[in-house]
Amino acid sequence: MKIALITDTHFGARNDSEVFNDYFFKFYDNIFFPYLEENNIKTVIHLGDITDRRKFINFKTLQKFRHDFVWKLGSMGVDTHVIIGNHDTYYKNTNEVNSMNSLFTSFDGEHEPWIYEQSTEVEFDGCKMLFVPWICPENQEHSMKMIAETDAQVLMGHLEIKGFTMYRGFANFDHGLDREVFGKFDCAFSGHFHHKSSQGNIHYLGAPYEMTWSDYDSPRGFHLFDTETGDIEFIQNPYNLFVKIIYRGTSKGLRTEGLEGAYIKVVVDEKSDPYEFDKYIERLESGLPSDIKIVEAITQDTNDEIISQVDDTQTILANTIDKLDVEVDKNKLKQLLNDLYTEALDIERDA
Repeated sequence: MKIALITDTHFGARNDSEVFNDYFFKFYDNIFFPYLEENNIKTVIHLGDITDRRKFINFKTLQKFRHDFVWKLGSMGVDTHVIIGNHDTYYKNTNEVNSMNSLFTSFDGEHEPWIYEQSTEVEFDGCKMLFVPWICPENQEHSMKMIAETDAQVLMGHLEIKGFTMYRGFANFDHGLDREVFGKFDCAFSGHFHHKSSQGNIHYLGAPYEMTWSDYDSPRGFHLFDTETGDIEFIQNPYNLFVKIIYRGTSKGLRTEGLEGAYIKVVVDEKSDPYEFDKYIERLESGLPSDIKIVEAITQDTNDEIISQVDDTQTILANTIDKLDVEVDKNKLKQLLNDLYTEALDIERDA
């Protein structure tokens, strides 16, 4: 059988932004649900962080989530399994109080989802899997015991593993478990880091859509896992919310349509005709994007490599640290700044 894997959906992201909510459901309504129906996929595993904020949820976000995601799965007869992630828990030391037990109920009382707060063995069509939710102080001993003793060859979890890319340009080297812990499994799939990446038998599946500029030009979507062959197939999300446009002296051939709600960066490599450039910006604005930022080229030697570095805050911070001539652990410094940046985003969302 084939099982759809999705993770880090973060409903309510960016302070319950309507723009982001519409963008998320564009993917669900046009890609995810139609694919499940057309291919008769009747089992979905969510690998954690289904909602964005740990402490509360906006009522409008909740209504959309329940009616157009939870109840949609139920109406399709989909057997849904949810592994608790760190964003789904109210406390940091236990998974017992979590949003999924409160929010994820069926529309008819018959298609209740399976919710996993503790590490649990689950079997699908003869394929035994170990589900490992977010490891916290309360469940750590039990989780590590289950990982060590299970004879399941497939692991699904919401894990923090050292050495994997958290976002483009920065890997996590200091927090979490060593990769060797999962060496016994044929394959281990995880949510948590939004960047899709693989090392050996361990696969971070990545978020299904873009949520910050650090997600730009990074493949997003969901996966299918074949319980018979162990094969994994990636179904890419074709929609982008963050758009980078390189302006090289003319607007001919540059994108102007399909940008409603988009966050746009126009990188100006050459502006020989300021009037034409201004008219192009006006055409972009008429498409009702959420934001347009104009970045002027720094030197005449600008090339594609330099332009590609006109990126997000996290990448800029990481690149700046790499250039510092200091005798400190740069990875730890990157982690500290990333934690501060993430905390600042959470404060902005909750404001």
